[in-house]
Amino acid sequence: MKYGLELQENIFPPWRLSYVAYDVLKQELKSRQLDHGWTQQDEADFVHLLDNELTKVYDFINAKLSEIDARILYCERTIHTLHNNPTMQTDASYKIMDEALTEILFDVNDLSKFTRVNYMAIQKMLKKHDRWTGLDLKQAFVQKLRDKPLDNQRFDVSIVYISALHALCRSRGNRQASSSDNKTGINADGDQNAFERATAKYWIHPDNVTEVKAIIMLHLPVLIFNRDKKWEVEDSAISSVYMDNDNFDLYAGRLQRDEGAEAIRLRWYGPYDTKSVFVERKTHHASWLQGASVKDRFRLSEPDVNPFLRGDYSADQIANDLRAKKVDEPTVDNVHFIASGVQTSVREKELRPTLRAFYNRTAFQLPDDQKLRISLDTNLTFIREDHLDSTSRRPKDNWRRPDVRIDYPFSYLPDSEILRFPYAVLETKLQTHLGQEPPAWLSSLIESHLVHEVPRFSKYLHGACHFYRERLALLPWWLSEMNQDIRKPRAENIGLTRSKSFKPLIDGRYRRAMIEEKERANQDAVMRSGQPGITLEDATPNSREGSPGALSSSETLTKSRTPERRRLIDDDSETPESWKPVQNTQQQHLTVDMKPGNTTALGTPVMVQSQSSSSVNRASGNNNKKKSGPMAFLNWNNMIEEGESNKRQKVKVRVEPKVFFANERTFISWLQFCALLLTVALSLLNFGDNSARIVGGIFIGLAAVVAIYALYRFEKRAWMINRRVDGRYDDLWGPAVLCTLLVGALIVNFYLRFH
Repeated sequence: MKYGLELQENIFPPWRLSYVAYDVLKQELKSRQLDHGWTQQDEADFVHLLDNELTKVYDFINAKLSEIDARILYCERTIHTLHNNPTMQTDASYKIMDEALTEILFDVNDLSKFTRVNYMAIQKMLKKHDRWTGLDLKQAFVQKLRDKPLDNQRFDVSIVYISALHALCRSRGNRQASSSDNKTGINADGDQNAFERATAKYWIHPDNVTEVKAIIMLHLPVLIFNRDKKWEVEDSAISSVYMDNDNFDLYAGRLQRDEGAEAIRLRWYGPYDTKSVFVERKTHHASWLQGASVKDRFRLSEPDVNPFLRGDYSADQIANDLRAKKVDEPTVDNVHFIASGVQTSVREKELRPTLRAFYNRTAFQLPDDQKLRISLDTNLTFIREDHLDSTSRRPKDNWRRPDVRIDYPFSYLPDSEILRFPYAVLETKLQTHLGQEPPAWLSSLIESHLVHEVPRFSKYLHGACHFYRERLALLPWWLSEMNQDIRKPRAENIGLTRSKSFKPLIDGRYRRAMIEEKERANQDAVMRSGQPGITLEDATPNSREGSPGALSSSETLTKSRTPERRRLIDDDSETPESWKPVQNTQQQHLTVDMKPGNTTALGTPVMVQSQSSSSVNRASGNNNKKKSGPMAFLNWNNMIEEGESNKRQKVKVRVEPKVFFANERTFISWLQFCALLLTVALSLLNFGDNSARIVGGIFIGLAAVVAIYALYRFEKRAWMINRRVDGRYDDLWGPAVLCTLLVGALIVNFYLRFH
C-alpha cells in the first residue's frame, strides 16, 4: 500500500488539518521535477515547505500535551479533594473521574499515533525527495528533527501519572501500600526469584506500543518502586552488560538450552552514574534446585565491580561486609553462594564483558501481588562491549564503556557498534505453582492484532548473533521473523477505538459499561457463593481485579443462593408507586446489619452478614438452623436489604433516555409505513377506475388499522418501561398480520382487475 493511502486511513478526523500535507508535498516535488528539472530555488522552496509542516505538527503536539497535562492536574486535584472530604466520596464521583482519566488516556493514545504517523510521513517524503532529486536532504534534515523531535517517549510520563490516578479511583482514594516503597532507587525490576512463573514474550510494532500500554494500564497500575521522587523517563532505563568468552560458550548453552546453562550479566537501573549494580545469573535447570530454572542476583557498589570480576573482592569479603551491616544470616549465605558461583564461572570460563543491552521498561503489577506481572521494553538497543576486532572500547579493561550513557538513540555511535531493535518487547510473567490462569483481558490482548508472539526470545542471543555471526555455529529461529511485517489487520472491537461520535471504546464497549459489568460480576459472585468456604475469588477468578468492592480471598459469604434476577437494591423509602417491588421467591437472603445510630456515607464499606432465618426452609430438606457466616465487606450500591422469605425486594433501576427514544423511533417507523400506504390509497381513489377505488379503500383501512396498532404498541411499551416490567418488548404478531393483510389486498386487486 502506498503511504499516502495508509496515511489517509490512519487520520483522526478531528485533527485532520494538523497532519503533514503529504499529498501537497508529493505533488510539489513531482510537478517541479517534471516541469523544468530540480533547481536550487526548488530545493530551498521545498525545504521551507517541509520545515513549515514539521513546525505545524510539532506545535500541535506541544499544545495537546499541555492540554493533557492540565487535565491530568485537574483530575489529580479533584481526586485529592474527594479523598479529603468523606462526604463527597461516592461511587458516582470516582466513576466520573475514572471516565475522565479514560478519556485523557485515549487522547494520549491518539496523540501517540498522530506523532508516529507524521514522523513516518516526513521520513517517507525525505526518502522520496532524495530518490527523485539525487540529493541528500534526509541527512541534512536530521538536526531539524532533533530540534523538533517527533517521538513517543514523551508520552510515558503522562501514562504513568494517569495510571497512578486510575489506581486511586480503583481504591476509592486510598493509596495502596507497597513493599516496593523501599527508597532503593530500583525502578523497573524487583525480586523475581520468589515464585515459579510461566513467561511468554511478544513483539509489538511501534505503531501499537502506546495502545498496548493503555490497555494494560486500564487493568494493572504502572509499577513504581521509588514513590518519593517525581517519575522521570530516565527512571525507566535499564542497562545490562552480558558476559561471555571468545568461544561464546554461554551463548551456545542458552540457545541449545543445555542443562545448567548460564547467562551472567551486570545490570543497573536509571542513569549511568547509579551507585548500585546488580550481578545477575540465570541458570537453566539448576542442579541445586532439583532441575528448576532460577534467576538469582545480589547488589554491589559500582567501584567494587571490577575487583569482583578480577577476584580481588571475594565472596567471603562480600559476606563479611554484609554481616557488618547486620544483614540476616540467610541472606548473607544466599549472596555468598551466588557470588562464589559467579566468580567461579568468570574464572573457569574466562568470561569478559561482551554486549550491552539498553531499553526503557514499563512494568505493570498490582502492589504486593506477584501473581501477574507484565513488562514492556521499548527503545531496545544492543551495543558492543568487546575487544574481539582489536578495537579498545573499555579503557583499562573496565567492566563497561564510559563513552556510552543512556542517551537513546546513541546517534554518536557508528553503525558497526550498535543495533536498534525495531520492535518493543512485551513479557508476561504468570504464577503457575498456584494454578493461576491468565485474566480474560490479557488473553484477549495476546490473541489480538496488537502483539506478535515470539517464544523463547532472548535479548542477548539476538544481539550476539547480529555482531558475532561469523563466530557462531547456531542462530536463533526468530531471525526469519525479522524479514516480515508483524502488523496484522485490525480486528473489529479489539483494542482502543472510538465510536462514530468519537466516544472512547475499549474492545468495542464503553468504559462505564465495562465497570458496571465488573460490578455485576462481583455481585453475582457474591450471590453464587452459596456454599460454605466458597470465596468471591473462587466464584469469579477474572472479575476481582480492578473492582474496589470485591472481597478478599480470606473473606467468605455463606448460605446465599443465586437469585433469579440481579438488581441493584436501594433503601429509599420514598420509592414511587410505579417502582413497586417485584416478587422474589428465593428462600434465603443476605442481611444488612443496620444498627440504630449507624450512619454510613455512600460508598463506605458496610458490614454484611449472611445468615438463615429460622423460618426459612432449605430446598434440600435439611433442618432449619441459624448460622452466622464470616463477615464480608460489600459496597453500599450492591447491598441487599433485610427481608423474609416471601417479602418483595424494592428495585430502583435507572432507565436510560435512549430506551424511550428507541421506542419512539419504532413508532415513527410504523407511521412512515402508514403514510406510504395512505399515499398509494389516495392515488388510487383520485386517479383510478372503480376497481382501483375499491383497492384504495382497502389500503386506507389498512393504514388506519396499522396506525392504531402502532399507537397501541407504543403506549404499551412506554408503560412497561416506566414500570420496569420484565416482559417481551418485541412484537410477535404485528408484522405477520400486517404482511398477511397486504398480501390479501394485493390478491383482491388482481382479482378485481382481471375478473
